[in-house]
Amino acid sequence: MIKAMQLHISPSLRHVTVLPAKGVKEFIKVKVGSKRLSYRMVFYCLLFLTFLLRFVFVLTAIDTIDGERKCSTLGCLGKRIGPRILGKRLESTVPEVIYQVLEEPSEQIDTQTRPESPQTLEEFIAEMKNGRPDAKTFAVKLKAMVTQLEERTRTAKIQEYLYRHVASSSIPKQLHCLALKLAHEHSTNSNARLQLPSPELVPALVDNSYFHFVLASDNILAASVVASSLVQNFNRPEKIVLHIITDRKTYAPMHAWFSLHPLTPAIIEVKGLHHFDWFTKGKVPVMEAMEKDQKARSQFRGGSSAIVANKTEKPKIIAAKLQALSPKYNSLMNHIRIHLPELFPSLDKVVFLDDDIVVQTDLSPLWDIDMNGKVNGAVETCRGEDKYVMSKRFKSYLNFSHPLIAKHFDPSECAWAYGMNIFDLEAWRNTNISRTYYYWLQQNLMSDLSLWQLGTLPPGLIAFHGHVHPINPFWHMLGLGYQDNTTIAEAKTAGVIHFNGRAKPWLDIAFPQLRPLWTKYVNFSDKLIKSCHIRAS
Repeated sequence: MIKAMQLHISPSLRHVTVLPAKGVKEFIKVKVGSKRLSYRMVFYCLLFLTFLLRFVFVLTAIDTIDGERKCSTLGCLGKRIGPRILGKRLESTVPEVIYQVLEEPSEQIDTQTRPESPQTLEEFIAEMKNGRPDAKTFAVKLKAMVTQLEERTRTAKIQEYLYRHVASSSIPKQLHCLALKLAHEHSTNSNARLQLPSPELVPALVDNSYFHFVLASDNILAASVVASSLVQNFNRPEKIVLHIITDRKTYAPMHAWFSLHPLTPAIIEVKGLHHFDWFTKGKVPVMEAMEKDQKARSQFRGGSSAIVANKTEKPKIIAAKLQALSPKYNSLMNHIRIHLPELFPSLDKVVFLDDDIVVQTDLSPLWDIDMNGKVNGAVETCRGEDKYVMSKRFKSYLNFSHPLIAKHFDPSECAWAYGMNIFDLEAWRNTNISRTYYYWLQQNLMSDLSLWQLGTLPPGLIAFHGHVHPINPFWHMLGLGYQDNTTIAEAKTAGVIHFNGRAKPWLDIAFPQLRPLWTKYVNFSDKLIKSCHIRAS
């Protein structure tokens, strides 16, 4: 039988006395210590105990919420703190059946027997509150709702990619109108058929004391913007020679535009590919490769309908395949740069410009860059603040799962950009760059187009491997045609801006905040521009 006891603590806290309850004189006296305890220490002890009790209360409340209502205060505290001190993880309180349902492959669930899933999160929460289902039913309904939302999101993204592909691959009726009107001018107006350049300026076409630029395009309006922005921002425009190369069908309208809109004092030459003797005689390797490439793409890739109908591939893969069908990737204008030494046998150095760029500064300092014997002066695309645009390496373009690519190249090697390139033609003629380009085009065709997906940059990366001189990124800002993260203020700081991507500035799908950087070089008061209803927005 346990007897009641009495506890007495002396005021000085030096003695603790335990007495029997019935008044017996014997007692137990415990000496606490010779050192005196201050009231301040007692206060801090009580404060600590108060905090500890609150902490225990919070942990107990959490355990109660989790459903462990039988857990005592000290038990919960030990269970919570103990494993953490020992470095152990707490066991999950999520029922195992939920994991089983979520880990079950989606295709194993019969779509006909799949329960009707809520359309929104609000509907799901309301259904769960009203039905109070068990854990398995909860997991099944949750998985069904998420799966359905994933399917809808995938379908919507693929439709977006398809619409963008159609929009970017089509010729806007305004541009078609402009080409037709200019073709009419060329046939009826003698001023639209003036010799370009005038006879007295022809010697400048092969004079290396001039600044020679090359532009290959079948887009008249785009070519006019490149030319206007180049001349307007050049310190000595009278020293510019711009060589414009186009195809046979675009030659007459392109010639008519620059005859009617001379950029004096700059010298403009417009030539069709059919005007180059070497191009019309014998076999041209790049044209043969293009013909085979088109046949192979139609055979192995299928049309856009077949690509979109694929239910297993990710939307980004489908987007890449749709982009591969873009006419520009099968256009000779996109391959012509590999023939620059043959096109201009008398020139030592040229700057090649794509037709989707805008020049914003004087480009004459490009001729002062020491190329250190390299052929191609280009901006590298693996370094920069914009990680979305400037994070491209060889693995971004080449298929390193193919042994032929893996054997010859490093996936982490920095890539570079086409669009604004300095080409030392004199150094180029002492290399085998062109032969290397043709060789890898053939290898890609023999590999069923599996070495790379699309475009002329991948074979360019291979052909110019070891012949590239990196230049300052100021000279070439990329990505304005496939992402709108770049602000106008940032774009204005670049020497050349490049609308590479689907959202070309002359299309309705262009990014509206960036389009003014391009439209500022279009003369909307021109009668041909007005008659074709070409507007700034």
